[in-house]
Amino acid sequence: MTIYVDASALHTGTGTKEAPFKTIQEAACEARPGDTVLVAPGIYREAVDPIHAGTADLRITYRSAQPGQAHITGSEPVKIWVNIEGSIWKAAIPNGIFGDYNPFTTLISGDWFIASMIAHTGDVFLNEKSMYEVTSLDDVKSPVKSDLSWDPDFSLYTWYTEQDVPNDQTILYANFQDKDPNQENVEISVRRNCFYPSREGIGYITLSGFKISQAATQWAPPTAYQEGMVGPHWSKGWIIEDCEIYEAKCSGISLGKYLQPENDNKWLKWKYKDGTQTERDCICQASYEGWDREHIGSHIIRRCNIHHCGQTGIVGHLGGIFSIIEDNHIHHINNKQNLAGAEIGGIKMHAAIDVIIRRNHIHNCTRGIWLDWQAQGTRVTGNVFHHNCLPFDFTDCEKVYNCVGEDLFIEVSHGPTLVDHNLLLSDRALKLATQGVALVHNLICGSLVSVGIGTDNGAPVLPSPRYTPYHVHHGTQIAGFMTILHGDMKFYNNIFIQKEIRPCMKELSDLMGNDGNMWDDCNVLTGTFPYDEYPTLSEWKKNFEGYCGMGSDVGDLYYEHLPVWTSGNCYFNGARPWKKESDALVNTKDTVNISLEDTEDGWYLHTNLYDFLPEKSAGIISTEILGMAFEPEQKYENPDGSAIIFNHDFFGDHRGIHTYPGPFENKKSSTKLLF
Repeated sequence: MTIYVDASALHTGTGTKEAPFKTIQEAACEARPGDTVLVAPGIYREAVDPIHAGTADLRITYRSAQPGQAHITGSEPVKIWVNIEGSIWKAAIPNGIFGDYNPFTTLISGDWFIASMIAHTGDVFLNEKSMYEVTSLDDVKSPVKSDLSWDPDFSLYTWYTEQDVPNDQTILYANFQDKDPNQENVEISVRRNCFYPSREGIGYITLSGFKISQAATQWAPPTAYQEGMVGPHWSKGWIIEDCEIYEAKCSGISLGKYLQPENDNKWLKWKYKDGTQTERDCICQASYEGWDREHIGSHIIRRCNIHHCGQTGIVGHLGGIFSIIEDNHIHHINNKQNLAGAEIGGIKMHAAIDVIIRRNHIHNCTRGIWLDWQAQGTRVTGNVFHHNCLPFDFTDCEKVYNCVGEDLFIEVSHGPTLVDHNLLLSDRALKLATQGVALVHNLICGSLVSVGIGTDNGAPVLPSPRYTPYHVHHGTQIAGFMTILHGDMKFYNNIFIQKEIRPCMKELSDLMGNDGNMWDDCNVLTGTFPYDEYPTLSEWKKNFEGYCGMGSDVGDLYYEHLPVWTSGNCYFNGARPWKKESDALVNTKDTVNISLEDTEDGWYLHTNLYDFLPEKSAGIISTEILGMAFEPEQKYENPDGSAIIFNHDFFGDHRGIHTYPGPFENKKSSTKLLF
C-alpha cells in the first residue's frame, strides 16, 4: 500500500492520493511492512518517530516523491526580531514551542567532550547556515573573528541566549551584521531529531530522497546513548539513501549505541572509573543484552550528501556492525571548531565490525574517518580523501594544536583492518595508533603519524595501557582483550608521494614532536620509515626460538613490537621507505605533481606520476599473501569469509597478472572522472 503525505494539503486526510496526510508522522503511525510512504515536496517541521518496523522481506519505505524536495527539519522560522542597536537584534521565544526539550537550556555534554566553552544544543541559522554561539551579550555586540573556524569571516555572525524566567521565554540576541533578520531566512533549532525512532528494534526502514537538517542533537560518545538527526536506534536493516543531511548540531546520522541507563556517560557523571573502563563495560553489557548480527546492524548508507555537522557526519558504536557506507559525499564536518573532543570526524565509528566503507568522497573535515577500537573486518576501499587537515590560511599553530586531523585515523584496534585503493591526499594521511592493518594499492600523499604512540590513557606517572577487545570470527562475541603492541602492519603496492610541507604543518610538527606529546607526533614526512625500528617476521620469530615456557628467560618478547611486511611500494619526491624494505622503488630524480580539480562534470585527478612509474611493476595481492592479523588470528577477507584477490582497480577495472602499484590499473584509468 502507498500512503501519501502532502504538507500543502488544505487539511489532513486519510493518507490516500486524493486525501493525503499533512504530516509524515501521521503516515508513520499507519505504515506497516510492505508499505511505502510517498511524501510530496514541501517543508516538514516535525520529528518523525517511526512506530512500526518492516521485515527483511517487507520493508517500510519513506520516499520523497521528488528527490531532494521533501525537507524534514528540526527548526522553526523566527520573524519577530527587534533591533536593539546597530546590527544587534533580539527575539523572545515562548518556551512552549520546545515541549520537554529546550535546546537553549540544554548544554552540550558527555564523555570525551572538551567543555572549553559553554555550548547549547540549540542553534540559530541564517539562510540555513548556523551562526556562532558566544557566552555574553558583549560578545554579540563586539564579535571577534575566530582563529579556529574554517570560515572565519562568518564567525562574526554571533548569538547569545538567556532565560526570561518570569515570562517563560528563551531570549536570543544575535549579530546579523548587515542583514535584516526579518527579511532573511532565520530559523532556530527546536527538535533534537528529525527521523529517529523513540523505541529500539524498529528495523527494516528505508529513507530515500529527503533533505534533513537543523536538529539539536546531543554529543554522541561511545559510552552514551548515541543519537543523531537520523538513525535506526539500535535495530537492523535500515537503508538511508539519496538524502542530503546537514547542519546537525552534533551528528547527522547515528548508527550508534542504545541507552544503558546505569552506564550512560558514566565517566562524566560518576567519575571514579576511567572512560576506557566504562567503554569496556558498555561493550560487555551490550554483548549479554542482545548485541549480535541477528538483531543489530547490517544498515546501508548510500549516495547521501552529508555536510556541515558539528561533530560527525556519521557516528556509531556497536550499532553499525556489518553495515555498508558507500558512494556518499561527506564534507565540511566540524569546521566551526566550536565543539572539541575525541569523537569528531566525517565518519567516527567504534566497533565497525565487518563494516565496508567504499567509494566515498570525504574532504574538508577536521578528520576524514576515525575507526576507534574493534576495527575488525573493517574495509576502507576506493575512497577519495583530501583537505582533511588544517586550511591553508592557518598561521597560529598554538591555537590549532588540538584541531589538526588527517584522512584516516585507526586507533587501538587489533584488526584485521583493510585499507585499499584509496586516494589519501591530505597533509596527514594516516594516524596509526593501532596494529593489524593492511594497506594495499593506495595513493598516499600525506604522512603517517602516531606510529608507536597514542595507545595509553595518558596517566603521567603510572602505566595506563588501553586494553581493547577483539571478537570471534565475523561475529560480536568477545574473544579476548589485549593492549596494543604496535606493528603487525602490511604495506603492499602503495605509492607514497611527499607533498610540499606547509609552514604551519612544519611548525606544528616541531611543537608536537618536541613537547613529549604521547598522542600525536605530527610527523609531516611521507613514507613507511616510522616503522624503521620494527622487526621483520624472521627477526621477530627468532626471539621465540627454543623453550619459551615457565622457567625460561622470556624477557620482553611478548610485549615488543610486532613485525612489519612490505612489498611493491613506490616512493617519490623524497618519500622515505622502511629501512628494511628490500624491493622499494625510490625515485629521487623526478618530481611528481598531483592535484585534484573540481569541474562542472565532477572531480578529476591530475598527475604526471605515470611518466615515472615503471609499467607492470607489481604482483597481484590476495588474502593468502596478507596472512592474518596477529591478535584475533583472522584473515583479511570479505565479511562472508571468502578470500579477496586484489585484481580490480579503483574503478573496478581488471588487473592482469602484473599491474601498477597504486589505485589505478594504468595511466588512462587515472584520468577518469572520480566522482
